[in-house]
Amino acid sequence: MGPRRLGFALVAALVISIAITTVFYLRVTRQGTRPTKLVVAAAETLQPGTPVPAESLTEISWPETVPMEGLIEKKEDVAGHLLTSAIAKGEPVLRRDLASASSFGLAAKIPDGMRATAVKTNEVMNFAGFIFPGSRVDVLVTLRSDNNSSSTVARTVLQNVQVLSTGTRMEPDPDGKPENVSVVTLLVTPEESEKLALAQNQAVQNQGTIHFVLRNGGDSAKPNTPSVDMAELTGVPKPVQQDTHATKKVIRARAPELYTVETISSGKVTIAKFKPE
Repeated sequence: MGPRRLGFALVAALVISIAITTVFYLRVTRQGTRPTKLVVAAAETLQPGTPVPAESLTEISWPETVPMEGLIEKKEDVAGHLLTSAIAKGEPVLRRDLASASSFGLAAKIPDGMRATAVKTNEVMNFAGFIFPGSRVDVLVTLRSDNNSSSTVARTVLQNVQVLSTGTRMEPDPDGKPENVSVVTLLVTPEESEKLALAQNQAVQNQGTIHFVLRNGGDSAKPNTPSVDMAELTGVPKPVQQDTHATKKVIRARAPELYTVETISSGKVTIAKFKPE
């Protein structure tokens, strides 16, 4: 093969290689490109209970193929509103994160359908001040009937409940310093608020107490925990209760089929038989 033909073959191979590479690149680029839209996000960490400044908001690209309920596309729909929960920097602001227009302070942190209820506490109950806003706790109640210590019962009434505030503080201490408070506010459902109110009332009337059990924030399990009484705690066997619903066997005398009557008149015996009524 002459030099001219060899040079032509090399040029043709180069052109074909460039063409194939270009087609492959365009195909990969086209497949990797997804349609996006701009949504409102936090330009810095946003805290609940305070109005959101407009300068604390930004816009990020969100893939339209990844749907998320409650995305907001206009900053004016967020600026000035109160948040019900903290939002980290770069996270999108969702409509469920916005408090209603009539909510202020602690009320702004209460989501729709939930309630906030306060519980009196002491140094023992609040883990010497190591329960902070945002902590997750279980609520236990101990009850004593008729001042009889042998009938004291401990029962878990609520599980995995969020602490809204400790005292007047709605945010944890930045340095993690413990703080002893006399009141802890919990975020509960309406049904849980009824249970907690009944537990507090019974604790006062029966010289009982209410305790908080601190739990891992990532642990959302709610195991079925039966109540424990003093007899079970000390190992005393419980008395065997008789079954008051036992079937009683009733024996009834069988009624005679016929009654026999003998009549003697003038030395003559007459026998008559009658059926019972």
